[in-house]
Amino acid sequence: MAWNLYRKQVLKTDLETVWDFFSSPENLDALTPQDMGFEIITPLPIQKMHQGQIIEYKVRPILNLPLYWKTEITQVDDQKSFTDEQMKGPYKLWVHKHTFSPHEDGVLMVDELEYDLPLSILGVLAHSLYVKKRLNEIFDYRYEKVEAIFNSKRVDDAQKAISL
Repeated sequence: MAWNLYRKQVLKTDLETVWDFFSSPENLDALTPQDMGFEIITPLPIQKMHQGQIIEYKVRPILNLPLYWKTEITQVDDQKSFTDEQMKGPYKLWVHKHTFSPHEDGVLMVDELEYDLPLSILGVLAHSLYVKKRLNEIFDYRYEKVEAIFNSKRVDDAQKAISL
């Protein structure tokens, strides 16, 4: 059984600035809650996002136990969208499409996530007890960080948000 998560956000800046930030895989760390124990294990620096790119991570979402996660960038449409898909990791299915489009107030960013868990009925139970809530917390955190980076009234505030 697959689930979907959908988020949208208006960023008060230009498309080039937004694309430059989101097409740099290293910036994902700034958008992930610290309690996830997120670590990019692909050697740094990482090239700008491109189709076929493989990125490897460690995450610690439960009881500080490390999980390996390997994603592939399966689609890139310069300054419009990109999609990452899990190759190996905790999900049975993970397809995350990021879309960016002009908006009267800047740029409309849309996250569309389709995901599924392994283990049949146990996965459904895990989703209802933990995973759904946790994913919403992660995307809420991401929303707040992106707000601070792109919609802050002061550049200093944005720089602080990136370094947190």
